[in-house]
Amino acid sequence: MKITLDWLKAHLDTEATVDDVVAALNRIGHEVEGVENPAERLTGFRVAKVLTAERHPQADKLQVLTVDAGDGGAPLQIVCGAPNARAGLIGVLGLPGAVVPANGMELKVAAVRGIESNGMMCSTRELELGDDHDGIIELPEDAPVGANFADYSGAGEPVIDISITPNRQDCMGVRGIARDLAAAGLGTLKPLDVPTIVGEDAPATEIRTDDSEGCPAFYGRTISGVANGSAPEWMRRRLEAVGQRSISALVDISNYVMFDLGRPSHIYDRARLDGALVARRAKDGETVTALNGKAYTLADTMTVIADDSGVHDIAGIMGGEHSGCSETTTDVLIEIAYFTPERIALTGQALGLTSDARSRFERGVDPAFLDDATAIVTGHVLAIC
Repeated sequence: MKITLDWLKAHLDTEATVDDVVAALNRIGHEVEGVENPAERLTGFRVAKVLTAERHPQADKLQVLTVDAGDGGAPLQIVCGAPNARAGLIGVLGLPGAVVPANGMELKVAAVRGIESNGMMCSTRELELGDDHDGIIELPEDAPVGANFADYSGAGEPVIDISITPNRQDCMGVRGIARDLAAAGLGTLKPLDVPTIVGEDAPATEIRTDDSEGCPAFYGRTISGVANGSAPEWMRRRLEAVGQRSISALVDISNYVMFDLGRPSHIYDRARLDGALVARRAKDGETVTALNGKAYTLADTMTVIADDSGVHDIAGIMGGEHSGCSETTTDVLIEIAYFTPERIALTGQALGLTSDARSRFERGVDPAFLDDATAIVTGHVLAIC
């Protein structure tokens, strides 16, 4: 379980330093495996603006950029092969002497096909901030040119890696850690903000459980007219700090609540559902392609989430790729369920499939947190989307 001090202080009113938090966690039985300072890996990378972009005279797929590094000096000449490099783009510049986190290469002033290049415009993969390497990072128009990128992105926040024992599912979210630290005298736990949201009508999609043993409680709420763009910067920054790639607002909201409160959820694109959404036993031999792109053959001992067309999710472990949200999603169904820990553990073992959701459900999430969790996820969707 990874946390940052900034995220912790969203739940804990405290003046404690990182060292104070680490000492307290070890004292009360939460072994700290390490503290990583990502800012150290991003030394020499700064927010920069592309002023001009011209085709390289010796290579059709390269461009010669002039880049404002924000230090008051003359613009730097950079050779770049990214297809999205263009005048006006604000991105991340690696200066000579910086070491690229992804491959350990030290940047130097060098000639690229006969043209001098004074550094590199970077992709998220090169900085180990995501998997995208099809183009260079594009920052908002108001990003401060010349700023240290680690400070701007929040990547400079130290990350505390905590080993959570199997009996402490309540500490599989940042708030659970904050609660334990408050009990240990390191601060005061802040009230949890649970919005009151009244539905306007009956759900647009029927939701039920036909497997009371594997899924004793299955909650859902439908929302219409959403826009699935990017999550807010503060949410993306916190997720990326703990190793989660930002995907889209709806996916990020679900992931954020899981890491924030220890409560997994799933958000479906209703346009991809056929009939009622049901928690049921799988049929022997049924298959589903999960979000990791792999196909799994199921047994009748496993709980799944399905509609009239077939299985969508391996319940409590991983969603299917078919019903996930995309940039075109406009109508959604939020699922908040309680799955029997033993069923989740046995299913995960049989399929050889691990996930952040499984690690929480097989420990036993709070069965009394269904209503509030539904309200919290709904509140985020309404506020952001």
